[in-house]
Amino acid sequence: MTERLPPTLEDFDAMARAAWAALPAAFREMAGDVLIRVEDWASDEVLGEMEIDDPYELTGLYTGIDLTQRSIMDPAPSAPMVFLYRRAILDEWIAHGDVPLAHLVAHVLVHEVGHHFGLSDAQMDALLEEAD
Repeated sequence: MTERLPPTLEDFDAMARAAWAALPAAFREMAGDVLIRVEDWASDEVLGEMEIDDPYELTGLYTGIDLTQRSIMDPAPSAPMVFLYRRAILDEWIAHGDVPLAHLVAHVLVHEVGHHFGLSDAQMDALLEEAD
């Protein structure tokens, strides 16, 4: 029997980059230089700031000033970043079972990039419902 190992951080990074590359070029251009980081878990500091007790509840996070809040008068902002949390995504994937992992990684990535465009969770949910 062959033992299967869970996808590594590098595997997740490759899935995220493939998902990013598959997005329309105009979308990627409008997003600009969003950095993508894959980590096993959100830090205790992030979880505390968000008042989340269970690290499995946070699959991704956008940090930075969204495009609707930027101003040319602001000092140079730090680079916008999307964090994907491998262990939480794996847990969600196992719980759903019927969704390919690469699809779930892409979904979390696009959701977090939506925050970069200034969309709230409720707005993104409404857009996803319209698309179905």
